[in-house]
Amino acid sequence: MTEEILAEKEMSADWEGFEACMKEQKEKARKARKVTNYMGADATVYEEISTALTTEFVGYDRLEHISEITAMTTETELTDALADGDVGTIVVKESPFYATMGGQNGDKGVITVAEGEFTVEDTIKLPGNKTGHIGRVTKGMFKTGDAVTLCVDASNRGDTCKNHSATHLLQKALREVLGTHVEQAGSFVDGERLRFDFTHFAAMTREEIERTEAIVNEQIANALPVKTQIMSIDEAKKTGAMALFGEKYGEKVRVVSMGDFSTELCGGTHVANTGVISVFKIISESGVAAGVRRIEALTGSGVLSYYKQLEETLENAAKAVKATPATLVEKCTHLMADLKSLQGENESLKAKAAKEALGDVMNQVKEIKGVKLLALGVDNVDMNGLRDLGDSLKEKIGEGVVVLLSAQGGRVNMVAMATEGAVAQGAHAGNLIKGIAALVGGGGGGRPNMAQAGGKNPEGIPAAIAEAGKVLESQITA
Repeated sequence: MTEEILAEKEMSADWEGFEACMKEQKEKARKARKVTNYMGADATVYEEISTALTTEFVGYDRLEHISEITAMTTETELTDALADGDVGTIVVKESPFYATMGGQNGDKGVITVAEGEFTVEDTIKLPGNKTGHIGRVTKGMFKTGDAVTLCVDASNRGDTCKNHSATHLLQKALREVLGTHVEQAGSFVDGERLRFDFTHFAAMTREEIERTEAIVNEQIANALPVKTQIMSIDEAKKTGAMALFGEKYGEKVRVVSMGDFSTELCGGTHVANTGVISVFKIISESGVAAGVRRIEALTGSGVLSYYKQLEETLENAAKAVKATPATLVEKCTHLMADLKSLQGENESLKAKAAKEALGDVMNQVKEIKGVKLLALGVDNVDMNGLRDLGDSLKEKIGEGVVVLLSAQGGRVNMVAMATEGAVAQGAHAGNLIKGIAALVGGGGGGRPNMAQAGGKNPEGIPAAIAEAGKVLESQITA
């Protein structure tokens, strides 16, 4: 994409220079960083593990496996043993635990020996193709060289697989609905939900979201078989398999196909059949960067939990307004109509009270170079009330300028109005407001015939009223 944009501007990219700079930056970051895993352990301790050790992942077709411990660490150092209560990381020769990679969150589960148990809270990829099982000993002791049984949490893995397989269906559905410009820009799946970032230039409409969701659910209902094949990258390209933009692949790749609907390069774990996913629900669509959108969604039991929570919310809302879920919309419609009516009555009463409190103020009208000015302060009136009061007073003076200020809740509301005749003589309500707003600690402006502003210094109202005459005088042409 970058090369295409540069080509349009008759420019090119120095990829060798970029790689050199990137390598230099990574080296600087490696030396300077104090990286920690989520449990607080200094991640540099993993660099002390022998580079000759590796871990083979055997978890595509099994969730339990017996293997040998090859290395262990505490939070700060290599160790030959972990005892009850210790927090640490276990490395083995072969593991059914999937390590966080390619957007798929690491497995959880337990590692056991005859008299010991280690709870795996996270699984991560370590340097040198090793897998780190992070957690704590809940019983007994573990030693380097022990033969241990590794057991993945089947429920969490199953839910993660559902969400991961759903992202493959989602990407193909998005390309059908939005266009083939859609590419994966990132993803994250765990046992609770899925997140999928993709390239697109605008927010999806409600109809597009509904169509995408419907396509995914249709392919789930079709119970497509999910098959995996190991092949060369050239063979994979011939199948039309989708690949991540910019990702580096080895000579052999893993291709995951879902019927004839979706084919992608992927090293993660998946369901055996799309029907296992059960149901798919998009819960949000948003922008995360220029040209990148994000969808968050749920599958299987996650969808059921989502609707259960919505149902509880609906029932609570219905109880709050003394209705049932079935009559909630009707009840809310009536309540909103009543509220609108009461608000109207309230505004009328407030306007009436403001006028009554103001009394007869016509004796306070001043004449500035032949233009009438009525500048007043009134207590506890909001902006709507000031506008209504201003309209009323403008009618009373006939031609001229009305300026009203009111202290309310520790702040100041201001309105200025000028009739056509006053504007013709030079009066400008917007500039008048600007001229006095600073005296009440505020600012604002508007049109020649109408302007409003706010302030935060009620003590300045008398000075602002006095200044209004001076500002108007400077506006009127002789």
